Amino acid sequence: MNPNQDRPRGLGRGLSALIGDEVAAVKGEPVAKKDLRSLPVAFLQPGRFQPRMTFDEQPLQELAASIREKGVLSPILVRPIGPDRYEIVAGERRWRAAQLAKLHDVPVVIRELPDDQALELAIIENVQRADLNAIEEGAAYEELITKFNRTQDDVAREVGKSRSHVANTVRLLRLPDQVKGWIREGKLTAGHARTLLAEADPVARARELIEGALTVRQAEQRSVLKKRPGGKPAKDPNIADLEASISNRLGLKVQIIHKGDKGGDMRISYKSLEQLDDLTKRLTRPS
Repeated sequence: MNPNQDRPRGLGRGLSALIGDEVAAVKGEPVAKKDLRSLPVAFLQPGRFQPRMTFDEQPLQELAASIREKGVLSPILVRPIGPDRYEIVAGERRWRAAQLAKLHDVPVVIRELPDDQALELAIIENVQRADLNAIEEGAAYEELITKFNRTQDDVAREVGKSRSHVANTVRLLRLPDQVKGWIREGKLTAGHARTLLAEADPVARARELIEGALTVRQAEQRSVLKKRPGGKPAKDPNIADLEASISNRLGLKVQIIHKGDKGGDMRISYKSLEQLDDLTKRLTRPS
């Protein structure tokens, strides 16, 4: 039996797939009151499948200050685990900030969710908010693949990313622990780290990048700019990195055809009307 057969569709759309478009709306827009409840912060606890391992203190304090003034504007998604006990699926950062702000109650949406969907929704929220570093994101994808028998195609579809993004992010887990530590600390970006995968000594090369002895451009040229079969050079690494950056942000395949002084074209590929609808909404959303 296919383990994905009975699973609800649309997880790649984000939290709105399970808690409703109105509830998951951006702050300032109305929410559906029928779907909302208020619970004491003491009833909630961090999720077992939270992919985010670190919460920076300064942004947390800034969010707490905003919550003191305006309250929690986006509800926290939770699932029941016992009498007056709820596990956070998405929104742990808001819950932590609410405690710093000395709030007693927070708005929540309660859903009965199995473990795999809890992990998927946690990944989706963090990825959409750009809250995960590349190692946390890769570890979360790897857990979906190994623990819940997903393929990379499954994961890409369910979290709304391209398969290449999922594959490249998981590959970063092969890097030495020291390099992964530098990625977690923000000393190396995911783009920098990908240039290290083909290096014989990724730790030494990473040090050069961090210390500035080797520029990112030079690292890309050493690892990416090679002759393809037939003598055709690989795509300019700056263009390739820009494609990857936009693709990661949109969760869709992006191709840039640069024609020098003549300009160029950018193509965004989608596989379903749902992806097209989501892209259209994001492009036409008011600033």
